[in-house]
Amino acid sequence: MSELMHGNGDKVESLLKFSLGIINGENGRELMDKYSYAIENVTPRDIVDMENRQLSLGVPIDAIKETIGKVINVFFKYLKDYPWEKPSPGTFLFDMMAENRALEAHLTGTKELVKKLNKETDETKLKPSETLDKLQKSIARLLEFEIHYDKKENILFPALEKSWDYPRPLQVMWSIDSDIRKSLRTLRDILSVPTPNLTELNRELGKYYFLAHGMVFKEELVVYPLATETLSPSDFEEMRRQSFELGFAFIEAPTPPKEIAEKKPSGAIDATHLDLETGKMKLEQLIQMLNTLPVDMTLIDETDTVVYFSNPKDRLFSRSKAVIGRTVQNCHPPESVHMVNELLEAFRKGKKDSESFWITIAGRFVLIQYFAMRDKDGTYRGCLEVSQDVTAIRSLTGEKRLIGE
Repeated sequence: MSELMHGNGDKVESLLKFSLGIINGENGRELMDKYSYAIENVTPRDIVDMENRQLSLGVPIDAIKETIGKVINVFFKYLKDYPWEKPSPGTFLFDMMAENRALEAHLTGTKELVKKLNKETDETKLKPSETLDKLQKSIARLLEFEIHYDKKENILFPALEKSWDYPRPLQVMWSIDSDIRKSLRTLRDILSVPTPNLTELNRELGKYYFLAHGMVFKEELVVYPLATETLSPSDFEEMRRQSFELGFAFIEAPTPPKEIAEKKPSGAIDATHLDLETGKMKLEQLIQMLNTLPVDMTLIDETDTVVYFSNPKDRLFSRSKAVIGRTVQNCHPPESVHMVNELLEAFRKGKKDSESFWITIAGRFVLIQYFAMRDKDGTYRGCLEVSQDVTAIRSLTGEKRLIGE
């Protein structure tokens, strides 16, 4: 029986009860019948409101993620018919949707390779073959789609955070992005051995396909329509400009707007010399020096707000200007926010002055260091993150004292 028979009530509240019922393992058909009016009239904004209420009730992100695919599938045909102004060519969202179409085409081709591989062998351990080689290359190319998620998290999300009253549901999507990345790394590891395990490969590919296709639905049925309704034309123009800094995934790079193609140095750079206590230099020289250093640097102030990042030639981690003014907690997936807060609290209380981590990224050994900044009185003024590819440094032996040695 539809809740309409008892009065419409709060549509989002009905959707919340439906989603909580799914999370708690209640009968899906009965829930769909009970809340049919809300389901059939669902909008993208309702989805965000529903997730925000879930989070406010303390529902764990993992519990939301485990059932969001099922929930979106129920809402799919109604969200698909939701009227919204589709993006036109030459816009940020148009490029993002074009990347999704290219991803879907690539996944279709990959799926055919997997089918062929399963037909070619009855053995669990795969032997080298032309089909396996093609599949390995196809999976490797999926790593390039990381650019798409980077743009969403570092360009679109900051704009939405400024526009939405409660942007926490974006953290759920970011967490799913992280799951997609993890699944892809697992696939790469499975295929990196001489005789990959076919059972493991099929299982992980199924997981990856579910996550990747599901993310396309979530972006285009919920986030993009709502972004169109809440962001201004100038917001989208700025996001498009920033997208050229990070690049494009699976599509040919569009022709940049004229103002980007003819970009000149900032008007803020002049002949003024800055007194740096141990010397003086022009602002232009300072910028050039910071960008010449073979490290990524990001600075947050004492309020945990990102205020600066360097722009070296070979960046390790994606950054866009949209990150400026964003809290550092919103620059990380929810799974790692507690570590960020723990480190900053230790800096703030003077328990630590630095911390170091090291990870491997695409065969590169990366050192990530954090330094507490304090003024002359010892008051905490912020944190400097410094990341460096130290692969070559780790391999150094002996001495080099002459040029050309």
